[in-house]
Amino acid sequence: MPDLLHPGDTFPALTLNLPGGSTASLPGALEGHFGVVLVYRGAWCPFCKAQLLAFRRAQDTFDELGVKVVALSVDDEATTSALVERFKLTFPVGHSADVRAVADLTGAFVNPEPEYLQTTGFLLDPRGRVVVAVYSNGAIGGVVPEDVAGLVRYVKEQAER
Repeated sequence: MPDLLHPGDTFPALTLNLPGGSTASLPGALEGHFGVVLVYRGAWCPFCKAQLLAFRRAQDTFDELGVKVVALSVDDEATTSALVERFKLTFPVGHSADVRAVADLTGAFVNPEPEYLQTTGFLLDPRGRVVVAVYSNGAIGGVVPEDVAGLVRYVKEQAER
């Protein structure tokens, strides 16, 4: 089993394939901001779709707090593009993630058959270090926007002291 990421660890270098042929490199794409990395099971998962929609609805709050969000799954480009369009997602959503590479880098759990990444979420500080990592071996137990906003507020308050 891959090592899990812990608070204070630097988030590993990971490149997301984005619809349309562009890429986003993590943690660099989030540098200077608090960042949320959402690993979701796929567009077929109702819990994952609810999570993505919740993060889209929280975008104004995240803009105020300086939080950027990215997501990724093993879905192909067409499926990811359709999901982004259908739910009007405003944050980058990566497709065609390499299951074993992402699991090895992040510790995300892998469903064996069919093979996909289980729900996993990370909150990163502005320097790309893990503030919190939430691992699930199934559909539920993921990161929720309200918790992210509350934790970012708390971390910022503590830094001001």
